[in-house]
Amino acid sequence: MSEAVQKVAGQKMRMALSTLTRNRFTGILTGLFTTGLVQSSSATTVLVVSFANAGLLTLVESIGVIMGANLGTTVTAWIVALVGKFDIALVALPVIGVGLPFLFIGRERGKQIGEILIGFGLIFFGLGLLKESVPDLRMLIKTDPGTAAMIQNIVTVIQGHGYGSIVMFLIAGLILTLLVQSSSAAMAITLTCALNGWLGDIDSNPLEVFRNSAAIVLGENIGTTVTAWMAALGASTNAKRAARAHFLFNVIGVGWLLVLFYPFTNWVWSLAALLPDSLGSVSGAMGKAEVGFATAIFHTSFNLANVLILVWFVPQIARVVEWWVKADPSEPKQARLTYISQNLVDLGELNLVEAENATVRMADMACGMFGGFIEVLEHPDSDMSERVSALKQMEADCDEMLHDITNYLIQCSSHEIGAGNAAAISANLRIVSEIEEATDRIYRLVKIIQRRYKKGREFLPEHDESLREFCALVLRFLNEARAGVASGVSNERLAAAEGIEDALDSMRKRFNKAAMHRMQEGGNVPTEMLYIEINNHLEAIGNHALNILQTRHQTHSFVA
Repeated sequence: MSEAVQKVAGQKMRMALSTLTRNRFTGILTGLFTTGLVQSSSATTVLVVSFANAGLLTLVESIGVIMGANLGTTVTAWIVALVGKFDIALVALPVIGVGLPFLFIGRERGKQIGEILIGFGLIFFGLGLLKESVPDLRMLIKTDPGTAAMIQNIVTVIQGHGYGSIVMFLIAGLILTLLVQSSSAAMAITLTCALNGWLGDIDSNPLEVFRNSAAIVLGENIGTTVTAWMAALGASTNAKRAARAHFLFNVIGVGWLLVLFYPFTNWVWSLAALLPDSLGSVSGAMGKAEVGFATAIFHTSFNLANVLILVWFVPQIARVVEWWVKADPSEPKQARLTYISQNLVDLGELNLVEAENATVRMADMACGMFGGFIEVLEHPDSDMSERVSALKQMEADCDEMLHDITNYLIQCSSHEIGAGNAAAISANLRIVSEIEEATDRIYRLVKIIQRRYKKGREFLPEHDESLREFCALVLRFLNEARAGVASGVSNERLAAAEGIEDALDSMRKRFNKAAMHRMQEGGNVPTEMLYIEINNHLEAIGNHALNILQTRHQTHSFVA
């Protein structure tokens, strides 16, 4: 279901994650929205770490999204509570049946809707199987008294120690989440066990069973941070800080709630007793399903309260994790694009935004390189060795970015993605290749200018004037290509670009023809040949810019 939702709404979700996280409050809403759709806080937090690693999210922005993800994952408890109250087969199988025909509809969107419906039905169907597979402890006493006695003895040993019991159940929840690597799955298992008497006698003392399950939920909130921690291994300092912030946020929340555990659970229990009769509350007496709803209320209210309290201390949390994870002086200033989540959770469509933004940065670098070439060209009497060295490093950085982006997109394409984004990946591969070839030509131009100065080739005033005109138009074209990569290419923009390319081609022919005429009139042949070589490279850079814009125009789903 998560993959299908990403296919349908992936573009909007990517835009939200990359643009609607500029302050902590919109970040919370974005994290809540994303986690609610993909039904996995692990997926959202790993995505945050991945974005932080690529430099797309700051630490403060990351913390806001993580807070929202913690709130969004509480939906699972409500689903499981409903499973405990209703016959889930009444919902699951019809939804699967309705979704199945959509898979055979020719249109891509129809198939995606079918996948969402089937995935949604399978969630309920799987929860129903879990409910049936975990036996009621009272029935287990009759069929397998040895196992039942062992479970009762374990619960008896843990219970009766006040806060010590709460801490032991918390540790059990932490271990459970580490084993299944999903707080949502751990929550489903916890509630199912509680409703079947594995956490105490639900008939004689339902409040105690609820408190035991609430303590396990607290442990699961800490355990779920391990996924993001693992994702940050080997990643940038910013990514490691985002993972530590997730851990710190949850640990602080669990810490203050342990202090207020009994009054808080009493309040939740009294709140659950106010549920309408349709949800099972009869004269305030709590039964099986009501323990489930109380746990769902606890999970939601705890995370909501934690967000409302800590949202005002995001800068302080950021400073703590910055002190905790020191900056690595050997780490490059420009974040490397690294695919870090393929072995943890499948983020499918949502991964693409990193490559898209890296491509925009690469286009920015190409424009900056060409501006540097113009600077070297216009200062023949100055020592520009430092500037030339910087341009050489920029060209090497573009080569590195081409390698990173290509590998990253190949990793993305190995996962389930929609047809539109498959085309976007193909287009992006072509775009970064064109950008890299353009930067190669720009650096060749720099080397040509160096050769001109070393050989003492003196340009005529008409050389300088024509090159100034040519370079200005090429720089404008590169900036237009960069804008197209970032925001898309309309028919009007493409037509204008084709006009610029025609103008560049006309200028190359006119200027080269003039150079040939000067050579025939006895001009300096080596200088004129060098001038022609520069013109040819400039026109070729324009061709690369047009190729970028044409490729970007062909796919509408690639939006940076």
